[in-house]
Amino acid sequence: MPHATPLIATLVGGIVLAFILGAAAHRLRLPPLIGYLLAGVVIGPFTPGYVADQHLADQLAELGVILLMFGVGLHFSVRDLMAVRKVAVPGAIVQISVAVVLGMSLAALLGWSVMGGFVFGLALSVASTVVLLRAMQERRLLDTERGKIAVGWLIVEDLVMVFALVLLPAVAAGDGTMGGIGTALASTLAKVGAFIAFMLIVGRRVIPWLLHSIAHSGSRELFRLAVLAIALGVAFGAAFLFGVSFALGAFFAGMILSESQLSQRAAEETLPLRDAFAVLFFVSVGMLFNPHVVVAKPLALIATVAIIVVGKSVAAYLIVRLFRRPHRTALTIAASLAQIGEFSFILATLGTSLELIPGEARDLILAGAIFSILFNPLLFSLIARSEAKADKAEGKPAPVPVPAPKGHVVLIGYGRVGSLIGEKLIGAGERLTVIEAEDDFSGFPEAGEKVTVIAGNAAARSVLERANLGEARLLFVAIPQSFEAGQIVEQARAINPGLKIVARAHSDEEETHLMSCGANLTIMGEREIARRMIEQALPAN
Repeated sequence: MPHATPLIATLVGGIVLAFILGAAAHRLRLPPLIGYLLAGVVIGPFTPGYVADQHLADQLAELGVILLMFGVGLHFSVRDLMAVRKVAVPGAIVQISVAVVLGMSLAALLGWSVMGGFVFGLALSVASTVVLLRAMQERRLLDTERGKIAVGWLIVEDLVMVFALVLLPAVAAGDGTMGGIGTALASTLAKVGAFIAFMLIVGRRVIPWLLHSIAHSGSRELFRLAVLAIALGVAFGAAFLFGVSFALGAFFAGMILSESQLSQRAAEETLPLRDAFAVLFFVSVGMLFNPHVVVAKPLALIATVAIIVVGKSVAAYLIVRLFRRPHRTALTIAASLAQIGEFSFILATLGTSLELIPGEARDLILAGAIFSILFNPLLFSLIARSEAKADKAEGKPAPVPVPAPKGHVVLIGYGRVGSLIGEKLIGAGERLTVIEAEDDFSGFPEAGEKVTVIAGNAAARSVLERANLGEARLLFVAIPQSFEAGQIVEQARAINPGLKIVARAHSDEEETHLMSCGANLTIMGEREIARRMIEQALPAN
């Protein structure tokens, strides 16, 4: 029996290279997505050395698309969208329209068809969910107004792209005449309508019931398998029975499942597999990329990147300002949307397979994604500097608080856990310094003689130094992100070697990680729950 088959070689080559280059990208403080794409370039047909099986890679990528779309549906929130609908819905639609017009203009200059330009512009219009959420999380903006608007905006973009994925095959199936295209669209919409009706009438009852039944069995393995069976089964059934795309089926499966009380657990249980196949999807996309386009079409590439980074950003900024939102909010949303990712790759791949866009367009989209993702952190840095200069020009006080008195307590994170800690400390009369990433966060305690509030990312040493850690006696790290918490602990330990640091953990691995970074004590929620429950059976004497 051979020790290397095309399937195994493609899986191993893709995953190992994606890990190496993803880790390198993370080390350089870049999104690992860049590393995954470059892994595909390395094992693709346009670079020397080993070439993976493109046909198998495409099939693995299809699984990645199904699980990606399932995850999008699972995290789809009508409530979040409704909260910011007045800005996000019209804003996203107008911004998509601007990007499409710009993309079609560039396509016309390059001699492509009108439909090719439309698909090209559509691919440039949608931001990457992975990149946007990471940018928001790193700056702790998800719970702020600007973060909610950006996420709502992204939801609208995703919905438009799902609709586009359904209609593009119908357009390609038409005979080129308006009548033929109209007939194909009507047929597709009828099938989509039948599928949606089936999911709302049958799926909405059966899927939650099935999941709850398996959950009551107590088998974690069966529960995980049930979630995957629902995602893959509904996607395949949608394509086989209703003639709609895998993507739409998976999206609706996730959306129906999101209404269940077990949706959070379902998301957690399937995350490792979804991540693995998402990586393979990005690798397969990278395999399609011909790096020669950078040399062969430099002006077209510059124009593509300009549409993504400048055109979309300016449009988003102006739209947000028209809705009378603050300058800072408009800048943050503009920067968040100045990149493209997953849906762009799906559209590029689909457009190429349907012969709606040339291979050159796909290469420009992929190159534009790589460069825009690389530029995105720089945009946020420039925004931070411009805000600091604006505050200084307006005569606002510098963001350095009154130095906290010696022996104070520093609390990082004022969310669900941090706010409870802060309230108790303030009630006890402790001298407290709170660090949160956003100065308009509604949950901040009121600053006073004994309470100091600092807005900033605590992972930055400069922010920690503003908290006067050298004079503090205790540091609470109450944020849930263990890797960011580890960076904070390391920085704090370097500033004050004698500081007592208490951190929050969710698993034994996180506890080990935080202790190795320098925490004196880690508190794990599950362990504390177990201790309190045991106390009821074995009360202290």
